[in-house]
Amino acid sequence: MRHADLSTSQGILLTDFYQFTMAQLYFRMGLHERPAQFDHFFRSYPDYGTHQAGLCINAGLDSLLDWIPEAHFREKDLEFLAAQRGRAGTPLFAADFIDWLRTEGGFDGISMRAIPEGRVVHANVPLTVVEGPLAMAQILETPLLNFLNYQTLIATKAARVTAAARGRPVMDFGLRRGPGFGSNAGTRAALVGGVDFSSNVGMSQVVGSTPKGTHGHSMVQMFLALGEGELAAFRAYADLYPDDCVLLVDSVDTLESGIPNAIKVFEELQRRGHEPAGVRLDSGDLAYLSIQAASMLKRAGFPDTAIVLSSGLDELAIWQIMTQIEDEAPRYGIDADHLIGRLMFGVGGRLLTSYGDPLLDGVYKAVAVQHEGEWVPAMKRSENAAKVPAPGVKDVWRLYDQRGRATADVIGVSGVDTETTDPWQLHHPIQPGKRRELAASELSHVEPLLTEVLRHGQRVAEQATLADLQHRRQEDLTRLDPGVRRLINPHIYHVSLTRQLRDLKQDLLTSTGGTPQPTL
Repeated sequence: MRHADLSTSQGILLTDFYQFTMAQLYFRMGLHERPAQFDHFFRSYPDYGTHQAGLCINAGLDSLLDWIPEAHFREKDLEFLAAQRGRAGTPLFAADFIDWLRTEGGFDGISMRAIPEGRVVHANVPLTVVEGPLAMAQILETPLLNFLNYQTLIATKAARVTAAARGRPVMDFGLRRGPGFGSNAGTRAALVGGVDFSSNVGMSQVVGSTPKGTHGHSMVQMFLALGEGELAAFRAYADLYPDDCVLLVDSVDTLESGIPNAIKVFEELQRRGHEPAGVRLDSGDLAYLSIQAASMLKRAGFPDTAIVLSSGLDELAIWQIMTQIEDEAPRYGIDADHLIGRLMFGVGGRLLTSYGDPLLDGVYKAVAVQHEGEWVPAMKRSENAAKVPAPGVKDVWRLYDQRGRATADVIGVSGVDTETTDPWQLHHPIQPGKRRELAASELSHVEPLLTEVLRHGQRVAEQATLADLQHRRQEDLTRLDPGVRRLINPHIYHVSLTRQLRDLKQDLLTSTGGTPQPTL
């Protein structure tokens, strides 16, 4: 196998082969420059088996917007495409199509509207709307989904983990078990989703975060192999990092060796004028060991030392640890709230692999094409109603009730005057006959969600800082009902179509020979 050429595999050839075969068909039919519009959305929330998400956190948009202006066809890319042969041995891509890619094959004609990164987003709502020449908009499908689906999946998992941690610090340790270089995208998404720090040094630098970490078992193992012992390993680490000393205490025996040796080192640090940072538990019954460690540290005069927990953690494991501590800690004379207030969590591979549901079913569907200067709606038919997207050029609004809580995301035909809409007639996007009305008097405000982020291949949205993205996420979460935020069996958030869009969808189903959904 040849050495990986990252500039090739991560450049404009980061797409599926069938995008090029379709693009050449559009070229041959004279449709390649015709303006078209595609919607990106996901069909369902992650389902982790024993627990489910009731929302997602939008992520990856900034990475995509950085990639698009840099993506272009190099001669070696074009030579590779020109060398592809069909079953009869003839070139799959004609010379005139290759020449067109050489001169016109970039994303300069692509414009984009999107829900800003960091926002709470919901199933079946257009998150990204792409408009531009049909052939290049088609080629963009795969990289767009690659950038946005995975990061949204991981940001969602991170938001759930941090919710379970109840505001206690969470660190991402997942780089070593993540999907290759994709782990960098996962680290970024985890930080967008609410993780406080990451062990990933490179990506921490890129996003302006401080990398964090303790030490591994291997350090203690080396000292044991050389006859020095665990205590000597702890002392060496403390000598080098006296003000940042977090000791991993389960390499030998947590309660019989690790914690007692850590206490000895902490006492020595204190005599030298330094305050120990904490201990880390990486195996066993983490809730029980946390309580016992807290008890031993309290008796030794270190009641406020941090306790870092790691090893196979995800949102459900953290929730169970918290619940067990609340139940058991008082039996050992430990204040549960005080102990929980000292906890920190290191979450590894279960975060960057979205343990329980490793993919988000985000899709990219053609919804409109220009004909004689007018936008003509396009729609995919399917026997599965959930796979029939809303057609046409659309806008998305978020409706807030009188409490200021988000009560529905509404998809409608573009150009609706929200100031005069009263009442809002909301129809379920999939289930026939389900509808409701919301009077304007029941709403505190209506927020448009899609904003322009790319114009003719160039970013127009201001690049947000990590703090900005995290703030957006937290603001949106606080404006949701608690039931929607539940980790298990969340309440269903309403996503609806306006009456006008629903009628358009029904008419297209009828005109293309499909079966319209019954109405009330």
